[in-house]
Amino acid sequence: MEGETSWISHCPDYVAPDMVEFDSFSELNDEDNGEASVVPVDLILPDDLLERILAYLPIASIFRAGCVCKRWYEIVKSTRFLWNFSQVLSQKPWYFMFTSSEEPVGYAYDPSLRKWYGVELPCIQTSNWFIASSCGLVCFMDNDSRSELYVCNPITKCYKSLDEPPGLKFSDYSALAISVNKKTCCYSVTIIKSKQVPGNFFQWDLAIHIYDSGKMMWVTPLTEVLTGWRGGDESVICDGVLYFLIYSTGGGGPDNRHGLITYNLSSRSSHGLLIRSFIPVPCSLTCGRLMNLKEKLVMVGGIGKPDRPDIIKGIGIWELNGKEWQEIARMPHKYFQGFGEFDDVFASSGTDDLIYIQSYGAPALLVFDVKQKQWRWSQKCPVTKRFPLQLFTGFCFEPRLEMAP
Repeated sequence: MEGETSWISHCPDYVAPDMVEFDSFSELNDEDNGEASVVPVDLILPDDLLERILAYLPIASIFRAGCVCKRWYEIVKSTRFLWNFSQVLSQKPWYFMFTSSEEPVGYAYDPSLRKWYGVELPCIQTSNWFIASSCGLVCFMDNDSRSELYVCNPITKCYKSLDEPPGLKFSDYSALAISVNKKTCCYSVTIIKSKQVPGNFFQWDLAIHIYDSGKMMWVTPLTEVLTGWRGGDESVICDGVLYFLIYSTGGGGPDNRHGLITYNLSSRSSHGLLIRSFIPVPCSLTCGRLMNLKEKLVMVGGIGKPDRPDIIKGIGIWELNGKEWQEIARMPHKYFQGFGEFDDVFASSGTDDLIYIQSYGAPALLVFDVKQKQWRWSQKCPVTKRFPLQLFTGFCFEPRLEMAP
């Protein structure tokens, strides 16, 4: 199918079976240079220089380069090459789109080459699991018992199972986040659990659980009872601070349906009320999606109608500066038309300078470049909607070779 690229290996016999490969890339046409004298790069460049050059290629091109010859394959698999690759500031984030509401299957979009790849994710069993990502690592948590957790690199397929988190076995709402320290390669996983106090709809127990990969253990630095608010499923870590959305349980006006709470992961204070860190949302929202863009908190939200706050009239993007929201973009109407009119109609995630927004009802993917202030559709995903109630969702991650759980 046009636009689709498989990861099936078509490499020489010396390529290890666990090597992830790409296929069907366009090749440079050198027919016009048939009379020119061709000098192989291998005869000119020493290994260290070739490693540095290859490290700046997009991920897919690096795997393709590994199929050129044995020398290049050994280079891209070497420890020194991974170190060179780690010095590259970042790769443009990919977006994985689930194409089934049951099976965890789908395609990953590479914005550098504007191609879709068929990808098999390790560990995850259904597409409705909780998912969070940071610096090349992705964390999965099951949506039933919420006790099955994995951290993996979706490019190399390396993964690790985490111990079951402490606290309530079953919670009404849970929010998952992960943050990777690029210098130490250690990571923290946070889970915010929220459960209604029996017999009291206005009071909700809330607990924050933190996993430290360096110590390989969970801690629960804070438990608290919220009155008039409950936790949800949106959280993210930016610059050592955990941010999560809370939702009104009644009594507030249309502008008070959502709020933002912060918790400093460095100090991990167990004293004081979380509600004191409350930050109002910028307007009446139907829903909000939180993301970390270069250690800045960014929110993509559905803007509610003044007279019908549960009906979406637009989609905005805001950045948090201190305790004030600054609007950085609003989706043009020509793109918004395909996103429906109900409160929870889209998935959105982003990192670096890219934000992805996807309607639950269609496999179309909209990309916003924060730096260039540019909107555009991705290349068409190689999947079609098979029945009216079919839903689509996804997540973004930074493709990295050197990161391991």
